[in-house]
Amino acid sequence: MREILTIFLKKEGHDVTACSAVAEATAKIQEREFELVITDLRMPDGTGLDVLRQVKERRPETQVIIVTAFATMENAVEAMRLGAYDYQLKPFKLNEIRLVVQNALEKGALIRENRALKKRLQQRQGALVGKSAAMQRVYELIDKVAKAKTNIIVAGESGTGKELVARAIHEQSERAKGPFIAVNCGAIPETLVESEFFGYKRGAFTGAVQDKEGLFEAADGGTLFLDEVGELPQSMQVKLLRALQERMIKRVGATDQKAVDVRVIAATNRDLAAEVKAGRFREDLYYRLNVIAIRLPPLRERKDDIAILVEHFVQKFRAEQQKDVRGFSPDALRLLLDHRFGGNVRELENIVERAVTLSDAAIMGANVLPGEVSHAAPSGAPFVSIDDAGFSLEKTLDAMERRLLEEALAKTGGKKKKAATLLGLTFRSLRYRLEKHGLGGGAAEESDESE
Repeated sequence: MREILTIFLKKEGHDVTACSAVAEATAKIQEREFELVITDLRMPDGTGLDVLRQVKERRPETQVIIVTAFATMENAVEAMRLGAYDYQLKPFKLNEIRLVVQNALEKGALIRENRALKKRLQQRQGALVGKSAAMQRVYELIDKVAKAKTNIIVAGESGTGKELVARAIHEQSERAKGPFIAVNCGAIPETLVESEFFGYKRGAFTGAVQDKEGLFEAADGGTLFLDEVGELPQSMQVKLLRALQERMIKRVGATDQKAVDVRVIAATNRDLAAEVKAGRFREDLYYRLNVIAIRLPPLRERKDDIAILVEHFVQKFRAEQQKDVRGFSPDALRLLLDHRFGGNVRELENIVERAVTLSDAAIMGANVLPGEVSHAAPSGAPFVSIDDAGFSLEKTLDAMERRLLEEALAKTGGKKKKAATLLGLTFRSLRYRLEKHGLGGGAAEESDESE
């Protein structure tokens, strides 16, 4: 069979390496990279599952097809769990194996293409991650404005990644070799804003024992990122406007001005147009900053990106913490997909970091997610929705009931009387429901009935 497959696959145009045992195959896998491995299940010195594990450890995108004449459900399930592409029974027809090989190679090529695309996007956009239509529009705007010299406002909710956009613009601009200076305008005391922005001369005020350059001078030849620019006091807004118009700054206590070449990118989670109408933000400064506006969508508007971001953060914290975590279970990932993420990408990053820190398993479950994610239904959305095919209301209600019973028992440490109180049920009603769902509600095992 090995010789027949070798001849057949070579005629199909493939470069084929044939091995007769697990040890020989393992040595070849260590020597070079393969796009596809076809392995028998039973061999003299091991099994095809051993080969499968070796392949996936070295190169996860390599596809593996297992063939056997001794099929069992346990072997098939284990093979698919370990990442096999297919499980073929002998005897098989060459036309059948041709189609399986073709599809397996196409899948491997697609995985490599997606990873290459992701790598290019990360190189192009820095740490920005996402493939949704909303993020594609952001990437396109970054590409267009990076080479320009105009000022930019990046708007979006807290945690959406406004500084990452500013850094991506800087890295793609002609100023990339210059400094990138970021400052949170809301974090500077009002009395120190001017000296922080423009610097000061020795003796300008008590404590000014030497000259100090400000943020504009530090960013000369590069980019100054003003985060939360809407927090600037109005007295400073006037001076910022003058610096942007004249490209000159004057240190506190100085008499002469200094020219600076700085591109300003401002960010805000406020509606600056509304702030202008309310008289809290200068209209002339708003239009000076808002030459080009980039709006970052909140995470709830880019649900397609959640799984990609989760994978990105898992890999990041896996490397940082040196833990063998591979990802989340389907149930845990579903909870993440349903969560509203008021804190946006920053909240998701914190959740994944927490999960990696707490997890003792390679596949992380719902138990390592915070309570607001693992126990709460999606905010502002129904627990389930009805599609065109419909669904079973009875089964859905049963599933919800079981989930709430389990949560109540978990919160009370298994105390059923307290769980009944939490759920607004009588003890007898709770016991009946526990029995119905097989959750150990029988009278004989009830230890706290007399409490």
